Amino acid sequence: MTIEPRHPLPVDRADTILTPEALTFLEELHQRFRGTRDERLAARNGRREEAAATGRLDFLPETQEVRAGDWTVAGAPPQLQDRRVEMTGPASPAKMAINALNSGAKVWLADLEDASAPTWHNVIDSQLNLFDAARGQLSYTSPEGKEYALRTDAPLAVVVARPRGWHLPEKNITIDGEPAVGALVDFGLHFFHNAKHLLENGSGPYYYLPKLESHLEARLWNDVFVFAQDYVGVPQGSVRATVLIETIPAAFEMDEILFELKDHASGLNAGRWDYLFSIIKYFRDGGSEFVLPDRASVSMTAPFMRAYTELLVKTCHRRGAFAMGGMAAFIPNRREPAVTEQAFAKVKADKEREATDGFDGSWVAHPDMVPLCKEVFDGVLGERPNQIDRQRPEVEVTAAQLLDVASAEGDVTEAGMHANLYVAVAYVAVWLSGNGAVAIHNLMEDAATAEISRSQVWQQIRNKVQLTDTGNTVTPELVTDILAEETERLRGEVGEEAFTRFYEPASRLIADICISEEYTDFLTLPAYELVD
Repeated sequence: MTIEPRHPLPVDRADTILTPEALTFLEELHQRFRGTRDERLAARNGRREEAAATGRLDFLPETQEVRAGDWTVAGAPPQLQDRRVEMTGPASPAKMAINALNSGAKVWLADLEDASAPTWHNVIDSQLNLFDAARGQLSYTSPEGKEYALRTDAPLAVVVARPRGWHLPEKNITIDGEPAVGALVDFGLHFFHNAKHLLENGSGPYYYLPKLESHLEARLWNDVFVFAQDYVGVPQGSVRATVLIETIPAAFEMDEILFELKDHASGLNAGRWDYLFSIIKYFRDGGSEFVLPDRASVSMTAPFMRAYTELLVKTCHRRGAFAMGGMAAFIPNRREPAVTEQAFAKVKADKEREATDGFDGSWVAHPDMVPLCKEVFDGVLGERPNQIDRQRPEVEVTAAQLLDVASAEGDVTEAGMHANLYVAVAYVAVWLSGNGAVAIHNLMEDAATAEISRSQVWQQIRNKVQLTDTGNTVTPELVTDILAEETERLRGEVGEEAFTRFYEPASRLIADICISEEYTDFLTLPAYELVD
């Protein structure tokens, strides 16, 4: 058995992370769990094809006893009792990591997934920053001489790391001739280096698990946790995992996912943007009833989204788990007071709805939003750390309600298509340059929102949708023309060097995956072939 780290570009202090012992641990993880991971990914396709053919998903009859059972997850450790505000963002560069830790949020979701472009530098630098943060020694000095350091006058945010989804590879580490599994690399390196140290200092190895589509995928993560804890010699149950319910099949298995992770579960999160992406992807060829209006028109008050979030809160609290709200993408612009005022108003309304509905906390994408989110949840929680004791017996959600996409109000417009293609190209270009989260038109965009944008276009072509503002029918030719317009718009905004290096390749990629007869499951897979 061999493991071969491949370094396209050297990263300072990489040997701190890529120790022989850590690489041996990665090899063990892959030998034990890669085969099951491959089986779980293969199972996704068959289930999706059946759902698309019937236009249906339903709660699993074979797990009825789990849903009906009287059980709860393990109690939360002290550091995760209060999660009313969670700051999200990439773990690289160090400046952003320090700002997140210092933000005043209770938790920092250190994102190694959708908000991080997986360049080799970012993969290793993220691990180094988390390594240093766990030891209280993370600092940074900018080229201009500005110093960033961890605050000592108030608590730092608790780190909850989000590894990549099961589907993503790590091409720069090869194990037995195959690219490593990105999820196992991200989890393995973080856990190996930090689990013991965190536990010895009153914290623990805490994780967010993205993109799960079934309770069997959750069972795989649980098996990984059990093995890893024994391997490094920490007590079973040290890991705590919060699962993002951000795929439509996972919405039908919330109880089962918590049950599989029972000794390690902390809660569920309403990953709203990926959830919309998943609905489009899952039912992309299910007919016009599954065509969503323009992305900007789909709010969390749409009946099918209300059904999803209400079910999540009820399920979590029944099982003693945290229900975590989603991301409000609006961000302040300090140079434009009117834009900032509007962003604050929209975020406040979103967080008020979540806190009133029973969520125990929520996400923000910018440090300036932390006080606002805290104020809203303080108003509902008071001195209580959470509202897990708030049951929702009145909530009854059916499969039909979860799938009632047609209930979403709004139109499909040519203006919306322009916006989708602009965002898709702009985001992919920035991703190719090494940045996984970017503000575009005062919204924080990450891979999930780019996925929605390009998937809507693909679906609209396949359904020959008529655009309400122009009367045009969506065809490959129309999409090609609009994409050319938006690409030229970006050329004028970014300069020729950046355009040639990043935006032209991004535009070609978006053209390929939008117009292709075959749907691309994740745009980050072909995009990953273009990064170092």
